[in-house]
Amino acid sequence: MNAKKTPAEKKSPAKKKPAAAAKSPVEKKSTQGSMVGFLLPLFMLAIFVSAALLFFVQPMFAKMVLPRLGGTPAVWSVAMVFFQTMLLAGYAYAHFITKNLEGQKAVMVHLAVMLVAVLFLPLGIASGWTKPPASGEAFWLLGLFTVSIGLPFFALSANGPLLQAWFARTNHPAAKDPYFLYAASNIGSFLALLAYPFAVEPLTRLQQQTFGWSAVFVLLIVLIAGCGYLIWNTKDLRPAKPANGAKADKPTWAEAVVWIALAAIPSGLLIAVTNHISTDVAAVPFLWVVPLALYLLTFVLVFSRLAEKVHQVAVIAQPLFIAILIASQVFEGFDTIAWILAIHIAAFFFTALVCHGELARLRPAPAHLTEFYMWMSAGGMIGGIAAALVAPLIFNWVAEYPILIVLALLCRPGLVWPGGRWAPVFWVVLAIIAAIALAPAFGQRVPVLSDLAPGNYTYMKWVIGFLLVASILISFDSVKYAYIIALCFLTIKAYENIDSRTRHTVRSFFGVHKVTDSYDGRFRVLLHGTTIHGAQRVMTNDFKPATGRPELTTYYYKSAAIAQAVAQARLNKNGPINYAVVGLGTGTLACHKQEKDSVSYYEIDPTTIEIATNPKRYGFSFLAQCAPDAKIILGDARLTIGDAPDGSYDFIAIDAFSSDAIPIHLMTREAIEIYKRKLSPRGILVLHISNRHLELASVVAGVANANGMSVRTHNTTDGDEEVNDEDYKFSGTVSALVKKPEDFGALNEAKHWRDEKVDPSQWV
Repeated sequence: MNAKKTPAEKKSPAKKKPAAAAKSPVEKKSTQGSMVGFLLPLFMLAIFVSAALLFFVQPMFAKMVLPRLGGTPAVWSVAMVFFQTMLLAGYAYAHFITKNLEGQKAVMVHLAVMLVAVLFLPLGIASGWTKPPASGEAFWLLGLFTVSIGLPFFALSANGPLLQAWFARTNHPAAKDPYFLYAASNIGSFLALLAYPFAVEPLTRLQQQTFGWSAVFVLLIVLIAGCGYLIWNTKDLRPAKPANGAKADKPTWAEAVVWIALAAIPSGLLIAVTNHISTDVAAVPFLWVVPLALYLLTFVLVFSRLAEKVHQVAVIAQPLFIAILIASQVFEGFDTIAWILAIHIAAFFFTALVCHGELARLRPAPAHLTEFYMWMSAGGMIGGIAAALVAPLIFNWVAEYPILIVLALLCRPGLVWPGGRWAPVFWVVLAIIAAIALAPAFGQRVPVLSDLAPGNYTYMKWVIGFLLVASILISFDSVKYAYIIALCFLTIKAYENIDSRTRHTVRSFFGVHKVTDSYDGRFRVLLHGTTIHGAQRVMTNDFKPATGRPELTTYYYKSAAIAQAVAQARLNKNGPINYAVVGLGTGTLACHKQEKDSVSYYEIDPTTIEIATNPKRYGFSFLAQCAPDAKIILGDARLTIGDAPDGSYDFIAIDAFSSDAIPIHLMTREAIEIYKRKLSPRGILVLHISNRHLELASVVAGVANANGMSVRTHNTTDGDEEVNDEDYKFSGTVSALVKKPEDFGALNEAKHWRDEKVDPSQWV
């Protein structure tokens, strides 16, 4: 029999067992069984694979495109603009669907985009985009990238921020600060970028690479579908509360501008330093991978757990490496390729690390993650466009490199603009000194800087040395530090221009061309970057105007190795020859043409053609006087020379340079195979391989052997009385290739010609 309840008991409800706390839909999904254990690994794997595909496609597709534009570093610069623009589009799309679509709809939309992108696989150059136009190469290249890989790259670009935003909407403990996934993303990018040139490219064919990439892309869709399943029932679940140190407020426009600037400057600097080392050091395939890989590594470091310590080290180390960079332009001892590469890359790495460290330090709460990435990618695109597209239009020299370095120094922590009563004095002094330093660059002589003439170079070293020491001591003050470094660059530039006899400076897609007179006025000289690409005598030694057929100069004088090879080709033919020259320069080789000979030039740069064929404006008359009927074919020689009939040339000279660098794609086994087909039975192929930094004779020997050709190299001028730097007749390194050893003729016994040892490992 049940006991009766008291009045109090009747009024109060019966006690119930405590109910379990209500679970969110995601929590229910992710905590059932072993699902919770797969949450973080699945998201990390999807982000890692997506990033790896994103940065694997960049060198792979660039390899397809590069030969169409002569292997010029500008191809990679424009490619970077495309990649950064599509990255921004992907990030903006990720931000839009994250903010405006519920979980299920966001998953369905993104999976649909990924599936549509599959229709563009396997990747390849779109039909109808075979040869670039005579002008507007950059915009043509952007169009080629867009129609060929635009949608797959766009879809991949969105994955990083989108998956991080999805993860932030889960109840995983790490969701409070999902930015560590950005470090994982960049690790995937970094490893893919390094794996391609060192493992994938040497061991697989391009077709295998594209099909393999497509297979992994399909696998990625499965991984993303798995991540989507885990948030399928997410509707109103908000991101976790921010981790310590992260701002929860909605970002302001001022903060967005700061993010853009901190991303834009290192992005532009990446292109500037890549252009420099690829043009003036070596146009080696995939050399641009090194600065890009380090650029990605900076993101890994600044979003890692060691971010604070890394940032402190970078802020301390940056001034030292900037000082070494400037010193390398003034002092001796920095003339080896290893030193030059190390200096420029190290200065870039620590500069990017400082900028990205500040960017990571100012990141917002996870609720604004996609917006942060969107503004950051906008900065990257702006920096890329400024360095790759705008700078060549507004500067006739590579001014963007030092400008971006100085701007990067203003990104150092603790930026405080000079204020107080002495601020006006500071800015007036800065303006006066800057005007004095810049004046010589615009052709104005300034008494103070006139003392820094070439004869007093030691004084110049003392000035730069003093400024560099002062810059390191004052590096804690961002504005004054940037000012001193800017003054160093301006002084060096002004020094270069004092007493300059430059007549024309033209910057094209393919680099900076400068037409200048020698100091004594006897020669008109063409420079591309830092290297002489031709010289013509305009005054005799007694300073009277030079008349008649132009004198052979640079590497083509009468007793030069190339002249000997031309003479032997003529003997082999026993009559007039048909010869081709890859690389026009000033057209000096045209003056080796004899009666009834025919000559064809293959040149990729329209600006070079204008300089060589307009003697009234630029002063070079080799073509006009020696071969006015010469045929000039515009385009990359590896493609255009393929249109010539097989066996049509008795002599082919490969003499193409980008500043001091030789486009290596013109020296590969496949390229030599093309040239061999175009040679007549006893024809001679000559490669001009002079280079300040690289030994290329063994490479040529390897590719010659791979094509069944014999090779001899000429690289010394001891006893050659014609060599005289003052008369612009230079020694150089030349390799001659023939189908049969007996076709060398007199070159087999000629002085300074030698057989080159074959190293099969040097095949390219």
